Parts: sequence; structure tokens; C-alpha cells
Amino acid sequence: MSRFKLVFFSPVPSTQRVLQHLFATFPRHVGRIGLYGGCAFVTRGTGQFMPLEGASPAIGTVGAQEYVEEDRVEVVVSETYEGGERVEMRCVLDVLKKVHPYEEVAYDVYRLEDF
Repeated sequence: MSRFKLVFFSPVPSTQRVLQHLFATFPRHVGRIGLYGGCAFVTRGTGQFMPLEGASPAIGTVGAQEYVEEDRVEVVVSETYEGGERVEMRCVLDVLKKVHPYEEVAYDVYRLEDF
């Protein structure tokens, strides 16, 4: 079984909607730790960006620096689960990008090791 930690950044009003969609779409793969589901760690901070020419920002204006209260969201993603069901990390990322409000989603993926 391959396990990853997915970290993404979301504007505060959208965080729970994005998380709940991922949990509902992949209940055995996203946010599942042992006998617990819907697990995530969320921390608050300020994101900044400047939409460049050609961008269609959900928040902000092209050419102007923007500061947004965002959540850093961390969830565990398992590519396989008991019973042989398989969901690849790419599928989870595709769904994240579709449900997330930003035109460009900032995210990191870390492979986890078993010890």
C-alpha cells in the first residue's frame, strides 16, 4: 500500500466544502487513519499572490498583489485499501482541482514511509 500526505491551501470559506467533497468521493482513501475517517489537520495563515496577464482569478485582480486568509490542509491519502480497491493519487488531485475554487491550486504531495 502506498501512502501519501497531501497538503493544499484553500481560502477559509471553501476549506470544509473541499474537504467534505474529497472525503465523500474517496471515503476509504482520503483522510482515513486506521478506524477513523474524515481526518485532517487545518492551520490558518495568510496566502499571497499576484494574478498575471491572462489569469482568471477567483479572488483578486490581474496585476494587483492579493492577500487572502487561507487554510493549510493536510490529509493522508492511501492508494490502496483492504479488499484490493485502488485509487491513484492522480485521481485525488484531479478531483481536488475540479472542486477547489482557485484557477491554480497550490499543493504538495509527500510519500510516507512505514516504520
